[in-house]
Amino acid sequence: MFFNLPTLLTWARIVAIPLIIGVFYLEGLSLSQQNLIATVMFVVFAATDWADGFLARKLNQTSSFGAFLDPVADKFLVCASLLVLVHLKRADVFVALIIVGREIAISSLREWMAIIGATKSVAVHMLGKLKTTVQMVAIPFLLFDGRLFGLIDTHLWGTWLIWIAAVLTVWSMVYYLQKALPEIRARAR
Repeated sequence: MFFNLPTLLTWARIVAIPLIIGVFYLEGLSLSQQNLIATVMFVVFAATDWADGFLARKLNQTSSFGAFLDPVADKFLVCASLLVLVHLKRADVFVALIIVGREIAISSLREWMAIIGATKSVAVHMLGKLKTTVQMVAIPFLLFDGRLFGLIDTHLWGTWLIWIAAVLTVWSMVYYLQKALPEIRARAR
């Protein structure tokens, strides 16, 4: 279904992208206010990733369109946020290139595997889910860029976590490529 509650939540993640970026262009707000608003928005919209899947199963409203749109929305949200963080000099451009490049490569691989009827060989794996989880924690830490509860240096923790996410990104890409390699070899003959 194109418009049901789970799919609308997924669409909300896509709509959130210009809103999160736009916060940093609002006049009259201090940088710490912009950071807080962008962080809260990111966390709320990222939580819709869990909510849309839960509701789709609970309400029996799963669809092939929803299954397609969900990872696209996640990738848009992560990639756009990374570009903002690079622009704000809170994330290394090399990390962003690794993460964005992997997303393009694996999305292309999945599309090709679907064309040849071998999608099971590149089905979502726990390693990919772990990568996504670490990204979804690192990004709001870097958006906040301050001390949380006066104790946690979110810039430091976010920097460590985004580098860990980059390592997991490469690791998961290698995993998916290894899984697809037999099909790739078979088609190359």
